Amino acid sequence: MLSLPDRLDELREDLVADPMRISTYHDMPFAIFRYDPPDEYLCRKHIRLLAISLEQNHARNVHFISLGKLLWQAISQTEGIDAVIADEKQRGFENAQKTVHTLISDEDDFMPLSGLIEDRAATLKSKQDIIFLVRAGALAPHIYRCSTLLDKMHGKTEVPIILFYPGTAEGRTDLRFMGMEDRAGTGAYNYRVKIYGGV
Repeated sequence: MLSLPDRLDELREDLVADPMRISTYHDMPFAIFRYDPPDEYLCRKHIRLLAISLEQNHARNVHFISLGKLLWQAISQTEGIDAVIADEKQRGFENAQKTVHTLISDEDDFMPLSGLIEDRAATLKSKQDIIFLVRAGALAPHIYRCSTLLDKMHGKTEVPIILFYPGTAEGRTDLRFMGMEDRAGTGAYNYRVKIYGGV
């Protein structure tokens, strides 16, 4: 398997190609960059260097969107953290996690993550802007599936989006979020987008 820097070089080459080679679908311009969860800080360092290279050498604008920040934004602007804490104290962690899932997925009453990303992407240009979705680990252990997020974004933007995914590879298209063994019963998710760092 290629090293982390080598996989990022492969991603960079695909991002600067004309046309981009990250996806074969114009309505799903997404790719996943998988990295081992213990490499979180190393990956953060290297993707910042990648962003600088794309901006300085290839006239691309890279926009970092933290899923962790969006998660806390959705909580604070809806029920509030105190309500989530009270829910956990009263009904337990699993129920509090379900509450947070509702806050970031219910399109009618709350603030779905996909909508927040779509709003940000609407201000960007598909030919020069790229979104790096980072801090996906904030959605662990079972707050929200990254696969659901990408499914919800299908057809919503033409701006290229790279999801930096902490997990393990189970074959060429199956991933296990954070490498968590307790997800063995649900199986690894089969992604329909290009994965950098699959087996």
